[in-house]
Amino acid sequence: MLFVAFGSMPLTGCFFYTYGPAFSQYTETKEPIDLAGEINTAAKQLFSENPGLTGYDPMIAATFVDIDNLRTSSTFGRISSDLFASAMSQAGIKMHEVKMRESLFIEQRLGELILSREIKRLRNAYNANSILLGTYAQGEETVYLNVRVVRTRDAAVLATTELSLPLDNNLRSMLGGRW
Repeated sequence: MLFVAFGSMPLTGCFFYTYGPAFSQYTETKEPIDLAGEINTAAKQLFSENPGLTGYDPMIAATFVDIDNLRTSSTFGRISSDLFASAMSQAGIKMHEVKMRESLFIEQRLGELILSREIKRLRNAYNANSILLGTYAQGEETVYLNVRVVRTRDAAVLATTELSLPLDNNLRSMLGGRW
């Protein structure tokens, strides 16, 4: 009887092994990030803390770019810029749409990328008093977004805000699928 009790113990370990899909550290376990809501909140906060921004319109919005390569963007950078520009317009800032203009510096698939040397040219071309700029960085679990309003006359930063968003599969996809 004692042999039966102890003799069967090694077999019980086999019952705990299960087969199934491989575990992924990126398995979604929470609600997806409401990117539009997060950006709208940040834009409202930026405007409420800097009500004088209306004195620097019209404003143009540049596509937000990857901090590691200022000549590249992603779906995340383009939609974040569009959402921020929309929220600024709703807050009373006169925004100029520049996507349809041929004279704006555009790289294929990247949108409007603004470099410091372009600010003066854009001021003259679009009669813009300010530019909405942004950079983002992807970490392992978070994407960081820094947004600035820059005066075109002298490149002075008029306002800034930051967001840090938990990285979910939706954001990863918009960032180019870097998992």
